[in-house]
Amino acid sequence: MLESTIAGTGPLDESAMTAARHLQDRLTKPAGSLGALEDLSVRLAGLAGACPPPLPSPAAVAIFAGDHGVHAQRVTPWPQEVTAQMVGNFLAGGAVVNAFARQTGATVTVVDVGVATPLPHAEPDPADPAAGPGGAADTGVPRLVSAAVRRGTRDMTVTAALTRDEARAAVEVGIRTAEDLIDAGAGILLTGDMGIANTTPAAALIAAFTGVDAAEATGRGTGVDDQTYQHKIEVVRRALRRHHPDPADPLGVLAAVGGLEHAALTGLLLGAAARRVPVLLDGVIAVAAALAAVAFAPDAVGAMIAGHRSAEPGATVALRHLGLTPLVDLGLRLGEGTGALLALPVVTGAVRVLHEVATFDSAGVAEK
Repeated sequence: MLESTIAGTGPLDESAMTAARHLQDRLTKPAGSLGALEDLSVRLAGLAGACPPPLPSPAAVAIFAGDHGVHAQRVTPWPQEVTAQMVGNFLAGGAVVNAFARQTGATVTVVDVGVATPLPHAEPDPADPAAGPGGAADTGVPRLVSAAVRRGTRDMTVTAALTRDEARAAVEVGIRTAEDLIDAGAGILLTGDMGIANTTPAAALIAAFTGVDAAEATGRGTGVDDQTYQHKIEVVRRALRRHHPDPADPLGVLAAVGGLEHAALTGLLLGAAARRVPVLLDGVIAVAAALAAVAFAPDAVGAMIAGHRSAEPGATVALRHLGLTPLVDLGLRLGEGTGALLALPVVTGAVRVLHEVATFDSAGVAEK
C-alpha cells in the first residue's frame, strides 16, 4: 500500500495553474490584490488539474491519537492517562477542536493508532471491508476508529520507538484513513493529533529531516518550566545520537524517533496527495509528519497547505524546509487540529473567488 501510494503522487498541473493565474488577472480587482490567496488558488488548481478547482468542502478532521515511551523521561508534567481522557473529550464534543469544527461544519474522526489505554466503543478499522464510511460524515457526531498498531511506542532514548514493520503499519493506517474520508465525500482533509509527550518525537523528527540542532527544533510543548525544557532538549539529543537517523530513509526515521500518530499523519498526507485532495496542516506534529511524507514522495508537498504557524519553534524550521507559508499566525500551540480549522475559511475563500467573482468583461468594468 505504501509503495503504490507513493507511486500515485505527482506534480502539480502546470496548465491548470496557468489558467488560474490568467483568471485571477481578469477578475474585478487589481492584479495581485489578494496576495497569498491568489497563490493558494493557483496551487489548488494545479492539484486538482482544473480551473477553477473544486471548492474544498466538505471538510474532515482526522485526529490520530497515540502514546509515547519517551514519556518515562519526564519531558512533560502531564500524566500519560490524559491522552485517553482527551480522546473521550473529543468524542463527547467538549474539546476546542470540536467547537471549531462545529463553527466550520467540519466532521471529526478520531483514530486510535496507539493509545496506551484501550478505548471502548471504537468502530472497526476502515481497512475492514465490512466497515462503511459511516460515523462523522453521516451523523455529525465525532467517531472513534480502532486501528492501534501497538499500545504506545517504546522509549526512543533506550531503543527504537517502533520497528520498521510497526512504522509501516501506522503509515498505512493514515493512508486508509485518507481514502476512507475521501470516499465518504471529503473535499479537504485537516490534520489533528493527540498524544501526551508527542512534541518530543516531533522535535527529533524535525531535527533528523532538516539537520538543525535539537535546541532549534525543540519547544516547550504543553508549557514546561526552564529546567524541564533544557532536559527535553537533551532527551532529543540523546535519541538522535543513539539512532543517527538517515533522512534518506523516512521509514527508518519514523521507526527510530517517531510516534504512531506522526507515522499515521505521514500516511494521511501521502494518501491525500495520491488522490489529489488538499490537506490543511495543523501544528508542529503535522509539519513533522509532512517532512516524512515529502521524504517519501517530494511531490506530496503540492497537496499541503500550512494552516498556521505553531508557537513551537520546530514548526517554523519545518515550514521553512518545506517551503510553505502559514496562513495565520496566532501563537497557537494546542494541536488537535485547531489551527487548521481556523484557517479553513481562508482556504475556502481563496477558491470561492475563482468560482464567483466576475471578470472585467462580464461585469462591464473598465480596466486600467
